[in-house]
Amino acid sequence: MQTHLLVVDDDERIRLLLQKYLIRNDFLVSIARDAAHARRLLIGLEFDMIILDVMMPGEDGVSLTQDLRRTAKIPILLLTAKNEIDDRIAGLEAGADDYLAKPFEPKELILRIKNILNKTKRNDEKRIITFDNIKIDLNKLLIIKNDTEYKINSTEKIILEKMINNPGKTFSREDIGKLTDLDKERSIDVIITRLRKKIEIDPKNPKYLQTLRGAGYVLWIE
Repeated sequence: MQTHLLVVDDDERIRLLLQKYLIRNDFLVSIARDAAHARRLLIGLEFDMIILDVMMPGEDGVSLTQDLRRTAKIPILLLTAKNEIDDRIAGLEAGADDYLAKPFEPKELILRIKNILNKTKRNDEKRIITFDNIKIDLNKLLIIKNDTEYKINSTEKIILEKMINNPGKTFSREDIGKLTDLDKERSIDVIITRLRKKIEIDPKNPKYLQTLRGAGYVLWIE
């Protein structure tokens, strides 16, 4: 699915140039001429990120950022005049994720967009999950089953983190080997067996961490 960006700038030339350039770089792009127009679009559409000019007639970009932050976590990149340091500081204090001073290199804009989106994705990843009578806490490196705590090591954490954030996805031994720098199938099987003892009520008949014959392993959780 394409990443949907909202570009908000009162300068029509800049709006259209940004839209054209971002579309060429595989983004889906909507444009708004001011804060009021942006608000109307935000009501009816979902966006992955807003690229927002600070200096606009009516409500400025800093004010819009501050207001959006009260109810939304959508990433915001502010476009500021090159020498307006106060605007940049005000924007960051209002909750913007980053700023880019005009004029800017288009490639730098793409890099900043991708950096913000990658950071947002990492923040959205699940770190603690609970299902049935089991809790996996990747922050504390713990699995709690029936009120008993089991520690997990860094290798087990890497595998669980990938599986938890890709529910229903089958991971082959090769996939797991690449994640953990292990190249021996036996070593990978041992790690899976160890994880089952910590997660499953009956490790010999796994309900959650299952083997798909000839394909690999999958974590089934609701």
